[in-house]
Amino acid sequence: MTMDDDLSRIGISLPKNLLDRFDEILNYRGYSSRSEGIRDAIRTYITYYKWMSDVKGAREGVITMVYDHEQRNLLSSITEIEHDYHEVIKASLHSHVTHERCLEVILVHGDGSQLKALAEKLMAHKGVESVKLTTISIDE
Repeated sequence: MTMDDDLSRIGISLPKNLLDRFDEILNYRGYSSRSEGIRDAIRTYITYYKWMSDVKGAREGVITMVYDHEQRNLLSSITEIEHDYHEVIKASLHSHVTHERCLEVILVHGDGSQLKALAEKLMAHKGVESVKLTTISIDE
């Protein structure tokens, strides 16, 4: 029996709008069930986590973040985190996508472990929809 054959049932709670968007994607991509789509999403998340684990040494990169600026205390938390990591943040760009949603692009330069820690702290907050860290190694 492979790992995928040993199935466990779980229950999750999702906001209706998130589930509706997920169902639209599943339908568009031709998934046979929500379970298969969730398995695929979890595999992708695990792959991304492994890739993030390999971010080491001197790096240059960008963090893209989408968040709900109306989420209570989120802006002050993001600002505090960015101030804590001021030595690796070189510039940032903020854009209002809609009245509630904002896109922030943060240019970073430093040790990979610091860049990962910054991205992980940003993504840990309620109201943050997505955070993606993309880096390249610096050849010295």
